[in-house]
Amino acid sequence: MKTAILASLIASAAAFAPSEQKARTSVATQMSSFENELGVTRPLGLYDPLGLLKNADEAKFNRLRFVELKHGRISMLAVVGYLATKCGNRLPGEIAFGTKFSDIGDGFTALTQIPKAGLLQILFFIGLLETSFMKAWIPGETVGDFRNGYIDFGWDSFSPEEKTRQYNAEINQGRAAMMGILGLMVHDQLGNVDDLIPFKLV
Repeated sequence: MKTAILASLIASAAAFAPSEQKARTSVATQMSSFENELGVTRPLGLYDPLGLLKNADEAKFNRLRFVELKHGRISMLAVVGYLATKCGNRLPGEIAFGTKFSDIGDGFTALTQIPKAGLLQILFFIGLLETSFMKAWIPGETVGDFRNGYIDFGWDSFSPEEKTRQYNAEINQGRAAMMGILGLMVHDQLGNVDDLIPFKLV
């Protein structure tokens, strides 16, 4: 597990290496049709180090954006959840008969302590979301819009400029969270998270 995570981190870091700058510029030039899309913001601009958008059409771009948003949202929840449990926060009561939430550790340790039936319930819930509520976005709206006519917090009253700002903020925060949770996972396996972020209960 440690080796796989370290390999992933090295691969991610390689995308930022100076030697790749020329290749990134070349790919971005070939994808000029996507330079005005949401998420293309300073300082990176159109960032596609793996060239996934090379010769891509709108359908492929929308699919990749959908996946990026989903992974970003999951990563934002993961970072918050990791930090919250690392600080000692737990739900009251029991996660299973005889097993309290407070008995469950944090990080990867929790996966070995949650009862198997509990893990299956989590997987079932994720599958339910994937196959029903979060299967398709609202026609005519931006990719990843899953309001389904219920939750919008006044979204329809926002100006186009404010919507663009909010969309860009979510995309970029999701990207940062993907890198953040990867880093936390790596250091969790290395056993030095506490050295980097000394969690202290007030």
